[in-house]
Amino acid sequence: MSVFNQSRSNIIRLIFLGLFLIIIAQLFNLQVIQGKYKVLAMENAVFAKVKYPDRGIIYDRKNRPILNNTIMYDLVVVPNEAKKTDTFGLCEILGIDTAEYNKRIIEARFKNGPYRPSIFEDLLEPQLQARLDENIWKFPGFALVERPVRVYPFNAAAHIMGYIGEADSNIIKRSGGFYHMGDYVGRNGLEAYYERVLMGQRGVEFLLKDNKNRLVGNYEKGRYDTPAVRGRNLHTYIDIELQQLAEKLINGKLGAVVALDPKTGGILAMASGPNYDPNTLTGPNKQKNYSRMVLDVKSPLLNRAIQGFYPPGSTYKPLGALIGLDEGVINQNSGISCTGAYYGCNKVVHCLEHWAGHSANLRLSIAHSCNSFFSDVFRKTIDNPEYRSARTGMVKWTEYMNKFGLGHRIGVDLPSEIGGNVPDTTQYDKEYRRSWNSCTMVTIGIGQDKLTATPLQMANAMAIVANKGYYYIPHFVKNFENETEQDTAMKKYRVKHEVLTHIPNDVYDIVQEGMQDVVEHGTAQVARIPGINMCAKTGTAENKTVLDGRVIQLKDNSMFVCFAPREDPKICVAVVVQNAGYGATWAAPIASLVVEKYLTDSIRAERLPEIKRISEANIIPDYFERLQFKTDSLRARKWFDLTKDSNYIRKYVPRQRITTSAKKQTPPPAAPVVMKPAKDVMINENLYAKRSTTDKRNP
Repeated sequence: MSVFNQSRSNIIRLIFLGLFLIIIAQLFNLQVIQGKYKVLAMENAVFAKVKYPDRGIIYDRKNRPILNNTIMYDLVVVPNEAKKTDTFGLCEILGIDTAEYNKRIIEARFKNGPYRPSIFEDLLEPQLQARLDENIWKFPGFALVERPVRVYPFNAAAHIMGYIGEADSNIIKRSGGFYHMGDYVGRNGLEAYYERVLMGQRGVEFLLKDNKNRLVGNYEKGRYDTPAVRGRNLHTYIDIELQQLAEKLINGKLGAVVALDPKTGGILAMASGPNYDPNTLTGPNKQKNYSRMVLDVKSPLLNRAIQGFYPPGSTYKPLGALIGLDEGVINQNSGISCTGAYYGCNKVVHCLEHWAGHSANLRLSIAHSCNSFFSDVFRKTIDNPEYRSARTGMVKWTEYMNKFGLGHRIGVDLPSEIGGNVPDTTQYDKEYRRSWNSCTMVTIGIGQDKLTATPLQMANAMAIVANKGYYYIPHFVKNFENETEQDTAMKKYRVKHEVLTHIPNDVYDIVQEGMQDVVEHGTAQVARIPGINMCAKTGTAENKTVLDGRVIQLKDNSMFVCFAPREDPKICVAVVVQNAGYGATWAAPIASLVVEKYLTDSIRAERLPEIKRISEANIIPDYFERLQFKTDSLRARKWFDLTKDSNYIRKYVPRQRITTSAKKQTPPPAAPVVMKPAKDVMINENLYAKRSTTDKRNP
């Protein structure tokens, strides 16, 4: 062979060797490094079934489970594997049409990608789940996945427990990818606040599929499976029987009840009205029930105990007395001559008591809730000669209020708490152009003007009075399972806040004696419990609202705060019943029953009719009927403007006033109809309800 031919032969060999090496390298890259086809093969032959963990259980103070877990099923889909599914058969089982089917598939692709499972139909009814289980082999790409869901055996504590729901894109983004589509997370209440404790850890079970997409067993005998780790349990201060009683008493009313242990800050009960059954937000009908409650103008989802802000009314007066005593502007013998009004300012402050001597000293003034006395005390506090200006006196008063836990969030272990309002110099400077004095806001002395607080703040302020200067941040959870030093969630609730312990005990004794007189022979004798020394204060707060452009004077809010026993306080209670009249009418009996139940673990037989009377009374303001009508009709109008669909709006507007674009296209052309403005259309004078009470839109 010539040298030339040998050289060409070697070159050809080298070319083939190079091609062979490239093929080997590419095979190594595909099979070992990238593993793409191995993954595709695995996806065709193996189904990764997510095992959702049981969430932790929440117990009351006597170790009774307030909520528990049960199993339901979700229908999940992997869009890229569902191309050959029996679409019509699945739609027939689910009761949907193909348009809805295609919409859900597109949503699944958009939310979670074509290769990852997404929920197609969640929390299936048992009958539907059984039918799908029999036919799932007909639907490649679909599978049934177990889902632990909550059940509430006591049907109570909805606002405290909160609810769980599927993680949306915002939650997933904020978690840095920790959550996936299909994960359930706490959306409110303790479920949300202690999510990391309750959630547990997901597991995965790998199952083999046959050529008909049927699951036929474990892959590699479960070698690669990871078990789900259940969440940790919470142990709380809640007394579930006390909680049920509080919810029963606030039924048919707008308001809230809060009971806490002043020695620990542990919340024993927290009820908000209107209430709802927590089981309505679990199971297959949860979305329908949630939507219904969102559209209710009475806001049953709102926890008024931490989100409702109210003028505290006369329940502020014990705080005002302590401030005045500590500042040295009054003493226990201080009094005022009151004949039914305070005339120290151009603004007359009326008092309900007219008889001589009811405000002869501090103790009597607290017992009989004299507005004149406490208006004068507030002015003396602001105009304290020691500070030489009302501005400095106002700053000092604001500091006291903040120490009592008002004007800022307390830090309860629930999301969405609001802080109420303690007015300061900046608010009055803005409104009165820096030209104001103690008479400008004199009604703060009786808990009105711009001063507002939540029921939880009122209860916590009473805890400070009961403890003679200190408090623990109110909270529900006492501890949780397997708590370690790395768990920091509970640390802030175990810190003692000595905010007003510099005030001598004998000063607190003076105020507590007056508060005990409120129950013994003052404005709250109805709250008296034999054998128990209770310190309390009634309160009322005036209300107005605007409806249909009219200012409406409403009934006062009924307020009551108390603690007992005086010698060794074990419970503090705050009750607000909106637009229900005097504090002794509704709020005081409710608080008294809660105290008696907690301290004696029973209710006297003679008080059972009182429970029946209160629980069956519906005193939700009548004007809500009108407000609901207006709100629904405006929603209908907006829907009509967007869609020209008149079915919804027909309930609220006479037929002759409805015009649609379709009518304009129908020959012969109809005579033009002049529509009144939406506001005029929606108002029906015959639908005005009684206006004895209302909400003031302070939820």
